[in-house]
Amino acid sequence: MAAGGKNRKVTRVSSPRTEAQRRTVIVLTIAQVFSSLGNGSSIALGSVLAVQFSGRESLAGAANTALGLGAAFSAIPLARLAMARGRRIGLGAGLLAAILGTMMMVAAVLTNSFAVLVIGCALVGVATAVNLQARFAVTDLADPAHRGRDLSIVVWAITIGAVLGPNTVGPGAYLAAPLNLPPYAGAFLISAAGMVIGGTVILVGLRPDPLLLRRELDGEQRKPARQASWRAGASIVAAHPVSLAAVLAMLGAHTTMVAVMSMTPLHLAHHAHGGSDADTLTLIGLTISLHIAGMYALSPLMGAFTDRLGPRVVALGGLAVVALAAVMTGFGSAHVPLVTAGLVVLGLGWSATTVAGATLLTTSLPPTERVQAQGFTDALTSLCGALGSASAGLVMGRLDYPGVSAVYGTLAVGAAVGVFLITSSARARQHASSLRH
Repeated sequence: MAAGGKNRKVTRVSSPRTEAQRRTVIVLTIAQVFSSLGNGSSIALGSVLAVQFSGRESLAGAANTALGLGAAFSAIPLARLAMARGRRIGLGAGLLAAILGTMMMVAAVLTNSFAVLVIGCALVGVATAVNLQARFAVTDLADPAHRGRDLSIVVWAITIGAVLGPNTVGPGAYLAAPLNLPPYAGAFLISAAGMVIGGTVILVGLRPDPLLLRRELDGEQRKPARQASWRAGASIVAAHPVSLAAVLAMLGAHTTMVAVMSMTPLHLAHHAHGGSDADTLTLIGLTISLHIAGMYALSPLMGAFTDRLGPRVVALGGLAVVALAAVMTGFGSAHVPLVTAGLVVLGLGWSATTVAGATLLTTSLPPTERVQAQGFTDALTSLCGALGSASAGLVMGRLDYPGVSAVYGTLAVGAAVGVFLITSSARARQHASSLRH
């Protein structure tokens, strides 16, 4: 060792895992930016086109429901493919299916076909499953101390596509004109281009594959004995109380968020007195854009809180914020600024719970069981979101917008109580076990 500190040279050596993780974060972040474009444009235009093609306002929610169901029922197959071939093939294949969906959306516009529109939306929903699984893929090689940070960076990348997606209608119309296509078709062409770029980035850049490298580093010579399925995922989650609490937290936050958010445009349209249709659409667009910003823009901060305070604390805090948002939208339903503020707070609570819940799920399971549980969680979350959107319409019809806020706000509170009790019981059992040994 040198006697003088001035002459000592410090060399920081990066391991293959560290280098691979750095590359994984960069590749998945870039891919998320482009691949999330399709969901934004489909959400923005889906309900309008559903009514236009079917001629029935009662089917306005069919497109968004198809998006949610597409995500729900593709999550398990994508997880199974990832277990067999790695994250690169699983995520890439999902985006290929979503590209086909955007092409079907173009075909639906050309043929005015409601059935083709719904099928296209379901396939585009596969991109949602890809975006969800990408946040887990980034944790495969992550340092345990920075799982929340790395996960939140990939979630944050969705912000760009989610915000830009609904705003591709205008540029899409200009793109469609020289191609002699209907104006709405152009937005889906832009979405398809974004997914092609995202898929190419994953298939070319996600090397080494994070999941396969994780297995190699852990000394696994074979794939896990159980393949991904609803039953396998459910049994794994049920066998680990902390993972069960993580899933409960994410389900409570997501279902509440989707239910309140999906009814807000209708509520604003009904209460926008004295304004033109253009003013009402502008108000709705601004509110939803601010809500989306709340969902994604501060996710790196939520990741930092998760790493510093622990995922349990942040997940519980996120559910509390979701419940607070429901109080704001319910009691402030007659005041547009309070509703808008409530939607922003709702997005922040969802962000905190999603980042912390995904981190808690990953850390609570052994590596051999993570992919099955992650696929099951994504499928169940998307399914509950679709059911939340559909059931919120029924609640809205009977109890109006304050009733929606009350019912689903109570759901968030119930989830928080469940998470607290389950994790407290698990901690008590762990403490008692350590005392015995």
